[in-house]
Amino acid sequence: MHAFDLTGRKALVTGASRGIGRAIAIAYAEAGADVALVSRSAEALAEVAKEVEGHGRRAAVIPADLSDRDAAAQAVRHGIDALGHLDIVVNNAGGSNFMVEFKDLRLSGWDKLMRLNLDSAMAVCHAVAPHLLERGKGSVINVASVGGLGAAPFLAPYGAAKAALISLTKSLAVEWGAMGVRVNALCPGWTATDLNRNLWEDEETSRRTIGNVPLRRWGTAEEMAHPAVFLAGDASAYMTGQVLVVDGGLSTA
Repeated sequence: MHAFDLTGRKALVTGASRGIGRAIAIAYAEAGADVALVSRSAEALAEVAKEVEGHGRRAAVIPADLSDRDAAAQAVRHGIDALGHLDIVVNNAGGSNFMVEFKDLRLSGWDKLMRLNLDSAMAVCHAVAPHLLERGKGSVINVASVGGLGAAPFLAPYGAAKAALISLTKSLAVEWGAMGVRVNALCPGWTATDLNRNLWEDEETSRRTIGNVPLRRWGTAEEMAHPAVFLAGDASAYMTGQVLVVDGGLSTA
């Protein structure tokens, strides 16, 4: 079997209705995996499911608001029931819909982004842990951000949540490694998606945003999905607790 082949594997991907999550789900299907798709929008997930099924793979549509811990646990159970088991879990749900100086930040906004970017992934990991550990194998991929590796001005709650997610990733990698479950983080840089369209559609804003990116361009969702395939399968079998940065060189500039 090719090291990047996911034939026969079962994956659950959160935030799968658009952007990086959608690209990861489709890339997994292309590599041979069946995919449980989790997001708040059932309609958007149905479109992704068609693409997954177009590659001859099974798709399970699971509408859920992962900021609700009970809903997150139920989504995991649904994914296991629909596919039989899970080999791969991708915690991709997240994002930030505002940028603001910390002194002007409403504390409710802090709480909202913590629930979305950290608590949702924690809840999914907590819910899926017994299943993966009992099976003695699996790959968990937490989608963090370069914003969690250093300063995140005007995005303080987002950066803090992603930094905490990276820490959680490393802790779980140590706790679960002896039982055959790997946990890694994927850290995208500036990636052109619908969520940040306001930044990359405007030429001047786009130029300023990626001005210190050595490759001098935005990344694409597909360019984040390919490393996620690597982390999911045998190509990364001796890799756990690591932070894979895909940012066009931003973090080294």
